[in-house]
Amino acid sequence: MSLYLNNAATSWPKPRVVAEEMSNFILNAGANLGRGSASDRDVRTLGLVADARAKIAALFDGHSDRDPRYVTFTSNVTEALNVVIKGFLRPGMTVLTSSMEHNAVIRPLRSLERRGVKVIVMRCDRNGFLSPSFFEEEIKKHRPNVIVLNHASNVCGAIQDIEALCGTCIDYGLPVVIDAAQTAGHLPISVSKRGIAALCFTGHKGLLGPQGTGGIVWRPDFAEAVSPLIEGGTGSFSHEEVQPDKLPDKFESGTLNLPGIAGLSAAVDWIDARGIKNIAEKSNRLGEKLLDGLLGMPEAILYGPKTMAGRLPIFAFNVKGWDNAELAFKLNDRWKIETRPGLHCAPLAHRTLGTFPEGALRVSPGPFNEEEDIEFFLNALSELVKDSGE
Repeated sequence: MSLYLNNAATSWPKPRVVAEEMSNFILNAGANLGRGSASDRDVRTLGLVADARAKIAALFDGHSDRDPRYVTFTSNVTEALNVVIKGFLRPGMTVLTSSMEHNAVIRPLRSLERRGVKVIVMRCDRNGFLSPSFFEEEIKKHRPNVIVLNHASNVCGAIQDIEALCGTCIDYGLPVVIDAAQTAGHLPISVSKRGIAALCFTGHKGLLGPQGTGGIVWRPDFAEAVSPLIEGGTGSFSHEEVQPDKLPDKFESGTLNLPGIAGLSAAVDWIDARGIKNIAEKSNRLGEKLLDGLLGMPEAILYGPKTMAGRLPIFAFNVKGWDNAELAFKLNDRWKIETRPGLHCAPLAHRTLGTFPEGALRVSPGPFNEEEDIEFFLNALSELVKDSGE
């Protein structure tokens, strides 16, 4: 048996009902969406996707009284961010982002920068936080057209103060796009209360769904301003040779990952039944134990926040005298402990934290881990450090 501590990459295991519902769709349902004869099988698929949209709209407290039309399904959060970023920004526009972003944000922006979009990267502090006062100063200075921000770092777990940051965006009438890859399913998020123009999420991390799922929760006026990244068959308006403007059709050309959506819908039910607050409380308890252990180890250098306030249970650290890739290998080789070394697809964040180019070892427990798992990891890490010092 292995000990899985790499939930920031993808959550594992999944609730059993996720696999059951995916299997049920493939074995007993299977019809495509809007591309049949309106048989019972077709209607069940239509109902499945409609229910899943409604659950996502409710989970994130979507705009227009949680209208499910403003939920777009994608294959992951990277696709969702590309849809939003490339569909909105045009040459001559300016975008503000932070120095803690994942490559899912930075790479599309750098691509657009070569085509005439001005990209301003706001520097976060060494713990990964963006100062709200500095944020407002940058808005006044650069007069951007849109803001793109990571809700929480996939490297060190630092959670941005989106209540303050989104409030500033409302004050200045600016659309803000939030990358919720790490926070969706971990933290309550209200798209409508924060005025978020587009919330981009993935299904396979905190939402406990399968890989190949994700999406966007839109503010209606912003969705109108964004052009679709992909155009083609939508199962609707088939008499027209141009992409429909109506949602959700506008952004959903081609066949959706219907088995994945079935699994994601079941995962959201599982989370709702237990409550995000209760799941977060358990995660914080595990995080506290892990944080205390790392801080109590003189050889460990922890990056990011040093308390659980303002962070997720995602920990990046190095051990003096060790290459983090070698450390990850040893933990897996001797104890079957699964972690993740390296730069975590976020070189800009590592530059901010002072860990570029060597990166760091990342440990991220999930909802199916227990306190004894954390104790086992800390004991294994201590034994490795002790052995290397002898």
